[in-house]
Amino acid sequence: MNTNSQGSKYVFRSCNLCEAICGLSFEVSDTEILSIRGDKNDPLSMGHICPKGPELKNIYLDKDRLRKPLKRTNTGWQEISYEEAFVEVTQSIHSIQSKYGNDSVAVYQGNPTVHNYGSMLFGSRFVKKLKTKNLFSATSVDQLPHHFVGHFMFGSHFLIPVPDIDRTNYFLVLGANPIASNGSMMTSPHITKRLKAIQERKGKLVVVDPRRTETAELANEHHFIKPDTDVFFLLSILNIVFQKGIKIPKHLSESLVGVEEVAALVSSYSPEKTASITGIATEVTQKIAIDFMEASGAVCYGRMGLSTQSFGAFCQWLIVLVNLFTGNLDSQGGSMFTKPAIDLISMSKNEGGFARYFSKARNLPEFYGEFPVAALADEMLYTGEGGIKALVTSCGNPILSTPNGTKLEKAIGTLEFMVSIDYYINETTCHANIILPPTSSIEHENIDMVFPLLAVRNYAKFSPAVFEADPGLKHDWQIFGELTNHLEATRTGKPVKKLSEKLTPEAMADSLFKTGPYKLSIEELKKHPHGIDLGELQSCLPDRLATENKKIVVIPEPFAKGQVLLMKAFQEFTQQNEHDYLLIGRRHLRSNNSWMHNSERLAGNKDRCTLLIHTNDAKNLQIEAGQIVKVQSEHGEISIVVEVTDGIAPGVVSIPHGYGHNRSGIQLEIATKRPGVSINDLTNETRTDFLCHNAAFSGTKVRIVK
Repeated sequence: MNTNSQGSKYVFRSCNLCEAICGLSFEVSDTEILSIRGDKNDPLSMGHICPKGPELKNIYLDKDRLRKPLKRTNTGWQEISYEEAFVEVTQSIHSIQSKYGNDSVAVYQGNPTVHNYGSMLFGSRFVKKLKTKNLFSATSVDQLPHHFVGHFMFGSHFLIPVPDIDRTNYFLVLGANPIASNGSMMTSPHITKRLKAIQERKGKLVVVDPRRTETAELANEHHFIKPDTDVFFLLSILNIVFQKGIKIPKHLSESLVGVEEVAALVSSYSPEKTASITGIATEVTQKIAIDFMEASGAVCYGRMGLSTQSFGAFCQWLIVLVNLFTGNLDSQGGSMFTKPAIDLISMSKNEGGFARYFSKARNLPEFYGEFPVAALADEMLYTGEGGIKALVTSCGNPILSTPNGTKLEKAIGTLEFMVSIDYYINETTCHANIILPPTSSIEHENIDMVFPLLAVRNYAKFSPAVFEADPGLKHDWQIFGELTNHLEATRTGKPVKKLSEKLTPEAMADSLFKTGPYKLSIEELKKHPHGIDLGELQSCLPDRLATENKKIVVIPEPFAKGQVLLMKAFQEFTQQNEHDYLLIGRRHLRSNNSWMHNSERLAGNKDRCTLLIHTNDAKNLQIEAGQIVKVQSEHGEISIVVEVTDGIAPGVVSIPHGYGHNRSGIQLEIATKRPGVSINDLTNETRTDFLCHNAAFSGTKVRIVK
């Protein structure tokens, strides 16, 4: 923190509104934020800022942001004290669990959880106190396939390789739009500059995507692919790699188990066979594979578009294999692992697993203690033992962000009790009996614990609060801490313990830093307000592997068994009905999932929730830009404005995710300002990844009705 001659001061911290975590410089007086700019001295973002960062001020000042707990009554919302709320919440939870069992209470945690270290550390303590198996999160509508692959190949769900983008010379991007997402599962601020740098050093950026995204516009090459077929394209790439001769990094040659089995698998998927399914010509696939193999430092990267399809886990596994068998795994310019200052991998060792128990209604397997969120509605509607009767949500809006939101909305209506920790009334929290609002992000300090695991450069940073919290407000960690203590008191009949003055998120993080690989401390981090640069990514295998024998399991058991499903899908894959279109999502730089839609400046005047459709398809349907059409699936129907473009593959349509405000039949007390309809009123909660059961949004079949 620095003070200038005008009497204002500067506070340096990271933006927590997306995965890029750009460094920000706040100029503030005693009571007012004077400006928010990019921090030029931040070692990771180097002064970059996107439209979201400055909106931290407006979120802090937003008159719609809740500042007192609310209780839903027959006559509307009633303000109550935190103490009253804690008592009612914990007594209701205790009563329901006493009657129906511990699993009758479910928890859903949204993406913002991992952007708030207090919520992470103390939320997990509260969840453990509930003793329920019904745990859900946004992980299983997003990045679960990455974690699934990390667990089975490398021994930890936190061991996820990251593109060494600053040193690569060939960047193959599938189902990802990093210019809009600022990088995803790849913390990479100022991504546009980094992508252009590849081209400036005579490298190539190649994008394979059903839509000509913002990233594809920048690319050297863009190739349309049919949704839900990326797995076959990747198999054909590997088919060529094995034909031409695989190249394994020398330091990994003794650390691989199952290479021969992979060779046998990919032999059935030549580019000649896959071309008719994927829509990518044989010669294009061959050229991409050969260019990739010949590049000095190449990396294949896939994200949301790959993860949210029927073979999402297969896709992320095959991406690792492409990098591995071209000599680019754990190698400079390829796909590498980070060395974060807080080692979550060591912390979570032996804590996770897969299919140790199953959900009641759908019999879906858990992964690291969580069920797929696609099962949440059915678990609420399940009337047998272990069915859900109460729900705790934290910083999430699952009615908008999970498949078949209409069904989930109805299921929530059957609950006996619901509590939400959130500072907005939204499409989900409006159903809660109690809403507990925490402080805004700039009213508490923060440390990025998760994103250093995914960053393109090793770093560490402490972000101080910009202002003291508004009087009477509690931080997320205090809310979770109080709920934990009140629940314990309700169960035992003993007095409620006070929150420990010593047990704080900062104290807990300090201990984690001190035991981490760099032996840092909070005190040391505070001496470096812009953050500490810990260097480029370095080769770290096999030492960093968490498998028992320190070997990479090249073809884990679920994937070996899943070959039968893969072959069946390949043989049965047919074109959709002539009246069907394949629906995909999309993202915009000015939003992040369903966050920030209360921001008028980010929402802007332009309606971004539109149906993108190819020019020829619009002509065949006799519809025009600006016209309202109905989009129908087997699960629902929405009306939406048409946007006609040549930047999407024929037969494919796109609707952005995260919208759907002012839903029919819901009277929001605090009206959201961004219009739009929800893509998840069309998606299918029973359509999940064949292996890990992540939600499979991409490729939903829809009809367009004039």
